[in-house]
Amino acid sequence: MRNLDPLSPLRRAPGVIRIHGHRAARGMLPENTMIGFRHTLDIGLKVVELDVLVTADGVPVVTHYPRLMAAATRDKNGKWLSDDSPLIYAMSFDTLQEFDVGGLRASTAYGKRYPDQAFLTGVRVPSLAQVAALIKEPDFNDVWLNLEIKSTPEAPENTPPLPDLVSSVLQVLIDQEIIDRVFIQSFDWRVLSELQRQMAAMPRSYLTYDQCEYPTMAVNIYEGSAWMGGVDLAAHGGGLPQVIASLGGQIWSPYFKDITSARLAQAHEAGLIVNAWTVNEPNDIYQMIDLGVDGIITDYPARVQRCLMACGLSWI
Repeated sequence: MRNLDPLSPLRRAPGVIRIHGHRAARGMLPENTMIGFRHTLDIGLKVVELDVLVTADGVPVVTHYPRLMAAATRDKNGKWLSDDSPLIYAMSFDTLQEFDVGGLRASTAYGKRYPDQAFLTGVRVPSLAQVAALIKEPDFNDVWLNLEIKSTPEAPENTPPLPDLVSSVLQVLIDQEIIDRVFIQSFDWRVLSELQRQMAAMPRSYLTYDQCEYPTMAVNIYEGSAWMGGVDLAAHGGGLPQVIASLGGQIWSPYFKDITSARLAQAHEAGLIVNAWTVNEPNDIYQMIDLGVDGIITDYPARVQRCLMACGLSWI
């Protein structure tokens, strides 16, 4: 019988939990780079997670931070940036290509977080079109993109207006003919509302962080949060999975420590796919496996592969 659920490749299936390579495989290779994405696909992952911003000349590019990060960027002369000053949205794509993002500065706090990441030279920030072309290769024609559109309500100067930001991303996906193998996620729910307006059929994933302390970011889910775009938690009984389902969302992507068995049951009862971020340590990976999430977003895909195999499970 034909499978009528277009998102079935993302759902947990008997014996299978999906692995999402976070920024490709940040723990092992420079994040959000072509060499990282190809490695992730070569080891058999079927979902890759990436971040997208837009340059001054309207090119969607794959990078996480609104400014080039000093801890991970060298200029055209091979010198480390002195601070996180160059704004992606203020540069043309050609100017952005002058910077090397192939390694971490070992002495920085960020560099110390990923001591096993390879140090490479001559690595550039890719365009979204380049990543799309990769998953169109015959060996990767069943791969999905978990695409996060980056936007911050408190810093609108970092991106084009939301309609332009969303439309520029969608246009690349349409032009590259991969629109049916992509879902879009964001912490900024205004992005997802705009996405629904422009392309209601595109699956939407609601990124959340609401209960547990994460060392480098603040929560985005609370009454009156600008990140939620005016959504009233109380009007939905305060249950986050129910809120997302009521908005027409198909996927919930919470910080892994915010997931409980009760919340997961509520999400699955509402028909949501649940992808946990960002799960790197074996004990945490096993906990997510035991809870029964659909997908595990990780900087270390090989670790998750080994944990799944130890449990008699697979990722494909």
